[in-house]
Amino acid sequence: MKLHTIDTGFFKLDGGAMFGVVPKSIWYKTNPSDENNLCPWAMRCLLVEDGNQLILIDTGIGNKQDQKFLSHYYLHGDATLDKSLKAKGFSRDDITYVFLTHLHFDHCGGAIEWNNDKTSFIPAFKNAQFWSNERHWKWATEPNKREKASFLKENIIPIKESGQLNFVNENGDNFKNFEVIFMDGHTDHQMLPKIKYKDKTIIFTADLLPSVGHIPLPYVMGYDTRPLITLEEKEKFLNQAVAENYILFLEHDSVNECCTLKMTEKGIRLDNTFQLSEI
Repeated sequence: MKLHTIDTGFFKLDGGAMFGVVPKSIWYKTNPSDENNLCPWAMRCLLVEDGNQLILIDTGIGNKQDQKFLSHYYLHGDATLDKSLKAKGFSRDDITYVFLTHLHFDHCGGAIEWNNDKTSFIPAFKNAQFWSNERHWKWATEPNKREKASFLKENIIPIKESGQLNFVNENGDNFKNFEVIFMDGHTDHQMLPKIKYKDKTIIFTADLLPSVGHIPLPYVMGYDTRPLITLEEKEKFLNQAVAENYILFLEHDSVNECCTLKMTEKGIRLDNTFQLSEI
């Protein structure tokens, strides 16, 4: 098995929204913002090369949305999904599975593209099977009013219409060399891949832990639909991460790809940061 970081560029989100009840005077130390209170965030995906399977975990925001939509998120950086895949020797047509941790637009937008005539939307990975789970799919296709703006129909419905949609079972054991951890605080039934790699355990943290700035327990995003559940899930997860020496792959941290944690007098805190390629 080989793991590859796939960078798809950066976007900006309001720092206050990203850190919830934590005041700016504190979160600014790890995630400085611009004059509009916006912080840069990565949309970092993971490519799992495992025998004849090529699994892409999340896809970034994509490029099919109109300029009005994209202008709210200040996309920047030179990296794209296609460029990053090419740099690793692959193309979208090589992908066999697209695993979507959840269906918010910054995680699944790149799964769908315009057709050549820009008359309809089609899967951007024509040879891949797409993986969500039944509970989250229902949550995303029948969205609550608070979360509706994050679930764009054009990112979701074409996956089912193509016949390429699959659901991970509740045991999360559909894949040979990684498990699935389900989390319900950020959005219903978010999926975190747990991958055995070089005698280590790597967790793709998605939106449970967006960045190293979110490690302290109360640092929970204002975007989370059930923040108290996030607190419970996060506390359990952080304790496991320390006890079992997990390596955390960070999807949204604008600087750090991976990190480990340690227990301190103040609770669980950052231990080391490093690139995936250093493992």
